[in-house]
Amino acid sequence: KPPPSRYVESSFWNFDALFQPQQHPARDAHDTFFLTQPAACRSCPEEYLERVKAVHENGGYGSIGYRYNWKRSEADKNLLRTHTTAVSSRMLEQLARDTQATGEWAPKRYFSVDRVFRNETVDKTHLAEFHQVEGLVADKNLSLGDLIGTIHMFFSRLGMKDVRFKPAYNPYTEPSMEIFAYHAGLGKWVEVGNSGVFRPEMLRPMGLPEDVNVIAWGLSLERPTMILYGIDNIRDLFGHKVDLQMIKTNPVCRLGL
Repeated sequence: KPPPSRYVESSFWNFDALFQPQQHPARDAHDTFFLTQPAACRSCPEEYLERVKAVHENGGYGSIGYRYNWKRSEADKNLLRTHTTAVSSRMLEQLARDTQATGEWAPKRYFSVDRVFRNETVDKTHLAEFHQVEGLVADKNLSLGDLIGTIHMFFSRLGMKDVRFKPAYNPYTEPSMEIFAYHAGLGKWVEVGNSGVFRPEMLRPMGLPEDVNVIAWGLSLERPTMILYGIDNIRDLFGHKVDLQMIKTNPVCRLGL
């Protein structure tokens, strides 16, 4: 479990360390809440930052990069973190430093449940503030098959025995997959998560060994809970419109753990 984390994060850890280009639409103000005070972070690990800059501008590890002029001022911008993968990037960079210090590799698993923020239009399945569950496994020679098997086991323990996958694009994972589960109340398949294998352009600048791969998946806490409880409006589950009597009288959700 990662240590207690911060809601306010720098764009460097939230985006740049994940090999997300600075011109990506997710970094626009209509998708992300940026801070005005303090507007910029105080420091970043300088040597690591230079390696991230280099892979963005010129590529490496089999990649040609994005071929643009990377700006420190963009990386320094503070924001309300848009995903818990910002925490994962810090944990993996620390794992790389620990591995280099000891000269020994040890597989790791990280899991987190924490709050994230998106500049979303609020509707029955979207909120601007919600919780994200994230898991990742770091080990040698992991594959897409390992990721698919892990996801099937993970969601079956949540009561969702049948999940589907759709190819997707994420700047920091390749291959990438969206995860869908059927919602009987809505009468349709609902996206419940995202997943992928972290790209070498993200992992190698951190200093992780070349034969180490990281598989990861993330999901909102609210959407699977909606499926398990048969709730068709996310605002009935989280936020100022929640019926407190419903919270008091409903049984605790028992997961098959």
